[in-house]
Amino acid sequence: MIDSSDGLGPAASPTASADDADASIRTITLDRPEARNALTVNGLESLAATIESCTARADAPAVIYLHGRGPAFCAGADLDAVADLDGDRDAAREFARLGQRVARAIETCPSIVVAGIDGPAMGGGLELALACDVRVGTPDSTYGEPGVTFGLFGAWGGTVRLPQVIGQGDALEFALSGRAIDAEEARRMGLISRIEDEPHEVAGSIAENPSETLAVLKRRLRDDSEHAEQERREADAFADLVAAHADEIESVLE
Repeated sequence: MIDSSDGLGPAASPTASADDADASIRTITLDRPEARNALTVNGLESLAATIESCTARADAPAVIYLHGRGPAFCAGADLDAVADLDGDRDAAREFARLGQRVARAIETCPSIVVAGIDGPAMGGGLELALACDVRVGTPDSTYGEPGVTFGLFGAWGGTVRLPQVIGQGDALEFALSGRAIDAEEARRMGLISRIEDEPHEVAGSIAENPSETLAVLKRRLRDDSEHAEQERREADAFADLVAAHADEIESVLE
């Protein structure tokens, strides 16, 4: 479930709503703490719709603050959902494209999206963070792309954005090893820009600036017309791997 927070708790049918204390910021909470906020098909659809509806309005917020409830930011794709693909290339491709839709919604919306990362940001969770404009981790945050250890890789735009964010050399070593890194190493790589006990305070400081200027600056800094074709190839490669490694994926759940 995705909670677009106004202080009232999870919404059954999530829609974005402004915090009454500061209409320039909206908070979107990944709200499945019992599963470390892992995302199912329904969760991805809900998150995409929440971001899209939040920023399609005339009063779109200057800043969106994205974080996870509980001890994790996001564990990525729900492994049961991946196993349910059952090696079907078309279904796997659609699943990848849905995750890419979320990442593109984050990247192309006029609001500045700040990821507040506490606990693990793994696999697809890291890819969501990579799509955000600003990434701030707590001292307890950790980061990884573990899919390679059971025959997969992130397919929500991560192969496009990871080398753009941290450089090709670090991106290759990080992705190929499947290892997790702590906040200090993530900051050294440039995966996060700051380590803060309260990441939402960074969102608040950005929101103090004129929203129109923030939106224009984001468009100028983030314009990349090549993403769509790169993500199509990424989704195709993911579909091939799901078909080839269905047994390994199933064994992870046993």
